[in-house]
This record gives sequence, structure tokens and C-alpha cells, in this order.
Amino acid sequence: MTLAIFRFKPDTFLMLLIATVAFAAVLPARGAATAIVGNVVTVAVAALFLLYGARLAPQAIWAGLGHWRLQSLVFASTYILFPLIGIAVGLLARGHLPADAVAGLIFLCLLPSTVQSSIAFTSIARGNVPAALCSASLSNLLGVVLTPILVSQLLPVASGGFSLQALQDIALQILLPFLVGQALRPWAGKWLLAHPKLTMVVDRGSVLVVVYAAFSAGMVAGIWHQLSVAGIIAILAIDLAILALVIAITTFASRRLKFSKEDEIATVFCGSKKSMASGIPMAAILFPGHAVGLIVLPLMLFHQLQLFVCATLARRYALRGSDTVADGTGPALAPAAG
Repeated sequence: MTLAIFRFKPDTFLMLLIATVAFAAVLPARGAATAIVGNVVTVAVAALFLLYGARLAPQAIWAGLGHWRLQSLVFASTYILFPLIGIAVGLLARGHLPADAVAGLIFLCLLPSTVQSSIAFTSIARGNVPAALCSASLSNLLGVVLTPILVSQLLPVASGGFSLQALQDIALQILLPFLVGQALRPWAGKWLLAHPKLTMVVDRGSVLVVVYAAFSAGMVAGIWHQLSVAGIIAILAIDLAILALVIAITTFASRRLKFSKEDEIATVFCGSKKSMASGIPMAAILFPGHAVGLIVLPLMLFHQLQLFVCATLARRYALRGSDTVADGTGPALAPAAG
């Protein structure tokens, strides 16, 4: 146990996120710089989804679709179970947290699943990787339409109601680059798969740029006095409760449906995650006139929780049927971004 503690290293991406927030607090984008940062955000997000499109094989999607029960359960977890939990959390947290923080907790529950980390953890845990690839990819594509619709129904005041312009903006920033990437895949796909660090750099870089833009807006608007340290701890606790509940329900449902262990793993990891890479750009579009820093804070905290919790869970799954004991002698896990 002691050795495991000494081997622990802080997640580099988490450190970069903290540094980005600190930088935004000291030097937020103001005036003309705001427009420049906004343009950089647009380009970075488009580049990220173009790379996703170029890397994803259409055959993998069709192969994964064959597991219709698994896909249905992941869909139900992402777009039915999570929103219902979000409604309950919103009712319970209202009056105890700032309105934008409550909106952020609900917004978190309306987002699609992650792509990279869902697949990475499924692979580490020796689960059904093709099914995870299909679930995570479809979740993100469906989220382009479903998330704005759910936001308009559950957060009409905060989001300004359903907007075709917002849907169009999301499609242009996320779906169109993805489709362009699919078109380029015959020429660029193999090269990108051979250079995964490029996708990781663009993935993390785009999130950092968007986080800087969001928190800069929050600093300029002066919203941070609304949230105390106790409030941040409360959001962290709520995020952890949401994650634990969804993992428990998806695990129980997978076993009741008599899924294989490999299918259970894919279901749990794809059905319990929320995408920060998709969520933060969507927040900037769906909440016009709001300083979205406070709205995306629950998502940022949830993102880190899901990485560490799922890394631990993936390790437990990976050791099934192995003589290796859970005392730190097994393969080390590195949190994945996404």
C-alpha cells in the first residue's frame, strides 16, 4: 500500500487544467483578445473532430451495431438515466448552489459519452472494444442533436430555449469536421493511427483552449465570488454520487441481461462517462450571454473523477482470472483523456 502511494503521480492533464484556470484568473482574455481566443477555439475544436473522423473506421461502427442490446443499454444510460438523475439533482441542489452551478450539473447529465477514454478503459479491462468504439462514436454523433434538444427542454431559461442556430453552430463545429475526416480517412487514416500522440495533443490542447476561454469570461463577468470552497466540495461530492450511481445501475442491468463480462465492461465504461471535449464547446454555444465558466465547472470535476474511478475499475476487471493480486503488482494504468 505504501509503495503504491509513492508510485502515484499526478495526472499531467489535470495539472494542465489547473494551470489553465489559474492563468485565466490572472490574465483573462479581454476586449479584442476575446475574439482572437474565440477563433482559436473554433479552429481547435474543428481540428479535434476532423481527426476523430479520420481515425474511425466505418466498419467498426457497423460491427458494433450488431450488439443491439448493448447499444440500447448504453443509449438509455446516456440519454435517459443520466437526464433523469440530472432532473433530481437540479431539484435537490436548487437554492443550495448558484443557479449556473445547478445548470452545470444538469448540463453534465445531458452530454454524450467520451470517445477515447471509453475505448481505452474498455481495452485495458479486456472488454468488447469494437462495441465500445461503436457506442462512444454514436453517442457523440447523436449528441450533436440530442444534447441541444434536451438542454432546451430541461434548461430553457439558462439556454434561451431551442435554437436552430445553436444546432447549426454545433453541426458546423463538430459534425461537419467529423464527416470531412471520414472523407479523408482513406488517405490519412493509417498515418493518424500510427501517430496517436497527434490526436492526444489536439484533444487536450482544444480542451485547454476552451477552458481558458470559458474561465476568462467568468473572470471578466466577476462570477467567481458566487461559489465558495464549500460549494466546490459540494459539486465534487454530487459528481461522485452521480458517477457511482450510474456505474452501479449499468453493472446491475448488464448482469440482469446476462451480458458476457466483455460486453458488461463496454457497457459500464461507455454508459457512465461524459465528454468534456464535446461538452465545453457545446456549452459556449448553448448558453449565449452567460459566462460559462461556472456552468462547465461540474463537467471539469466530473471528468477527472471518471478518469480515476474508471482507471481503478478497469484494473479490477483486467485482473479477473489472474493470479496477480490487487496490491500494486499488476500493470499500471494511465488515465486517458477524452
